[in-house]
Amino acid sequence: MSTTVSGTSGEDRSDYTREESRSIRQRSLRLLGSLVQPLRVQLVLAAAVLVVSTALRVAGPALIAFGINTALPKVLDEGDWMPTILVVAVYLTAGIGGAALIGWYAVVAARLTQAVMLDLRKRIFLHTQRLSLEFHESYTSGRIISRQTSDLDSIRELLDGGLNELVSGVLYGGFTLVALLLLDWQSGVILLVMGIPLWFIMRWFYLSSQRVYRESRVVSAKVIVKFVETMTGIRAVKAFRKEGRNDEEFGDLSSQYRDVNLRSIKLFGVFEPGMMAVAAVSVALVLMWGGVRVAEGSLLVGTLLAAVLYVRNFFSPLQEIAFFLNSYQSATAALEKVSGVLEEEPTVPDPQKPVDLWTARGHVEFDEVTFGYSDDRIILPHFSLDIPAGQTVALVGTTGAGKSTLAKLVSRFYDPSRGAVKLDGVDLRLLHPKDLRRAIVMVTQEAYLFSGTVADNIALGKPDATMDEIRAAARAVGADAFIERLPDGYGTDVNKRGGRVSAGQRQLISFARAFLADPA
Repeated sequence: MSTTVSGTSGEDRSDYTREESRSIRQRSLRLLGSLVQPLRVQLVLAAAVLVVSTALRVAGPALIAFGINTALPKVLDEGDWMPTILVVAVYLTAGIGGAALIGWYAVVAARLTQAVMLDLRKRIFLHTQRLSLEFHESYTSGRIISRQTSDLDSIRELLDGGLNELVSGVLYGGFTLVALLLLDWQSGVILLVMGIPLWFIMRWFYLSSQRVYRESRVVSAKVIVKFVETMTGIRAVKAFRKEGRNDEEFGDLSSQYRDVNLRSIKLFGVFEPGMMAVAAVSVALVLMWGGVRVAEGSLLVGTLLAAVLYVRNFFSPLQEIAFFLNSYQSATAALEKVSGVLEEEPTVPDPQKPVDLWTARGHVEFDEVTFGYSDDRIILPHFSLDIPAGQTVALVGTTGAGKSTLAKLVSRFYDPSRGAVKLDGVDLRLLHPKDLRRAIVMVTQEAYLFSGTVADNIALGKPDATMDEIRAAARAVGADAFIERLPDGYGTDVNKRGGRVSAGQRQLISFARAFLADPA
């Protein structure tokens, strides 16, 4: 695959080359294939039900032709109602049977859609959690939210209705064409010839709308990112009176989103009338040529009526297919973004043969460590430091000197480019992740509290902790007094981002969390 479109790189572009578009499409199809692979039995069942129901629906015009050409003359000439009764009975049976099977198919298809969406939603959540901190520091939370919400909604809409409409429309059109060729091959040839301009119209719409919908997903993500960033940093927004500037920036992004959507609507406004024109010309040609043959006596009226009905029926699903192409392009662009995220691999992989460290003493060593966030930005050149077990060390330096970077390396949020970071003589890259997290706890500058109670947040690193242990940890860092004064004490819901407690109190709760985890 071209490196310019690997993973999430280049996802803000919409001007992909043909090779890049093919690579992205193959990546999306692989993802879709992996999602439907466990559902093969249900897919086969749905396909069988759809084929049978479509065949029953297509039989209608042929039965009408038989009734007009054969059954009706029997009644008029011989007074024999049996063929008419038989045709009506078969027609009703086909209609009712087709309707019942379509209803069953709708239920099966809905279950398939929900199974696929559940799998995909869980995959995105689990995978984004597994990705390293490096990914999350460059790929904003707003983009992740866009992948999990608006992009999945576009895919769901396609699977819910669009894909069903496409499959049933294609099958119905194919069966109708075959039936028409068997009934009156000359009308069938007219329909095949008119399929040429129809193909060009659909091809034009597909290629033109592909780029528009890619731009739509890019701008949609920017809108969500701007909204999330503004709401997340609402305190800074109000403190620096940034509301006016944010209104202008968000309004500009919203206008871009509106303009892209208008472009897609204009494309559809050309596509749909074009299809209607082809359908009208096709019916007119079949009716005209059929009328000439009826006048000559080489074609029965019932056959002409059935041919006209078949031609109309052939084009009627194209309206649904047009709506499918509309949702298909949107869902395809969304699937491209989702598959890009799922293609990303952790830059800090778990060891294949991890080394266990059941009891860590706390001896930390930086051995000739070289590290940079990019190749041209080296933060730590050949850095060495030995911190014996039990020793408390304070790192002092100017902003950007690498203090936080050292903490991230010790926590193994990043791996060094060269050299090694060791805990009790074991390279962190070889240490079992559970032992690493149990031995090292990091308290960040931003004390993030999750929705839940104060006790839940303190016990984050030790979910099985008792209330006595939680209270002891809080007392050890001086947090017990203010927690007891909260409305429900340790059972108080801190709300999102700890809104019910002050910044200093959030910091104390995070200290208690680290104390309870009891690192080395």
